[in-house]
Amino acid sequence: MRNKIDNITLIGMPASGKSTVGVLLAKRLGYSFVDVDILIQEQEGRLLKEIIAQEGTDGFLEVENRVNAGLNVHHSVIAPGGSVIYGKEAMEHLKKISIVVYLKLSYEAVEERLGNLVDRGVALKDGMTLRDLYDERIVYYEKYADITIDETGLDAGKTVDKLRAMMEEMI
Repeated sequence: MRNKIDNITLIGMPASGKSTVGVLLAKRLGYSFVDVDILIQEQEGRLLKEIIAQEGTDGFLEVENRVNAGLNVHHSVIAPGGSVIYGKEAMEHLKKISIVVYLKLSYEAVEERLGNLVDRGVALKDGMTLRDLYDERIVYYEKYADITIDETGLDAGKTVDKLRAMMEEMI
């Protein structure tokens, strides 16, 4: 693949495979892999669930927005948290520095993969269910995506193959 695509950002629901697909894609492209959740934890000195517990959902979203909006990377596959789409500055920045790929997964598959939301550091507003979160976020994912990959029936390797083929058509 030519160097026309500097960075690739993977967006999608928690458990959609952003990290798994991201690592594989980075290896195949010879790119670096950036897990923004880990960057947030390193910069804040706290786990995601601790930030959410101490700062609340809105406070966490502010931290997430700031870290994503400040990314300065090249030849990288970027895997932000699923809530990155709420950060206007973050998404404007990611759209500017990368191709944004939405890893689309059915609600049932997300529910099956997720398990305990709190342990996974998922930022849920009070009274919100996973279904509410899914329905709310889908609109944003579709809005920001340059490419959408439907992962139905695909393992991570096949998702990467499909993504590479679609990207090669773009350049």
